[in-house]
Amino acid sequence: MEWLARKAAQVQQQAHHLPSPCISVCTMEIRTGLCRGCLRTLEEIAVWSTLDDEGRRAVWARIEARASAQEQARGA
Repeated sequence: MEWLARKAAQVQQQAHHLPSPCISVCTMEIRTGLCRGCLRTLEEIAVWSTLDDEGRRAVWARIEARASAQEQARGA
């Protein structure tokens, strides 16, 4: 998920029209409650279309943190 952490960091720098993190790998991981493709929660997925740029940037920041944590856990 290192690539997702890099993308999340890049997207957060955009001023407007932040893209959806969805990569069409829509499978929820029961253990973590996160989508295996984009690392969002069901709530984050459900509200995405209603969020403003600030809200979307916050979701992307959480995705970046989750992806980085997964990479660190794999390396530990």
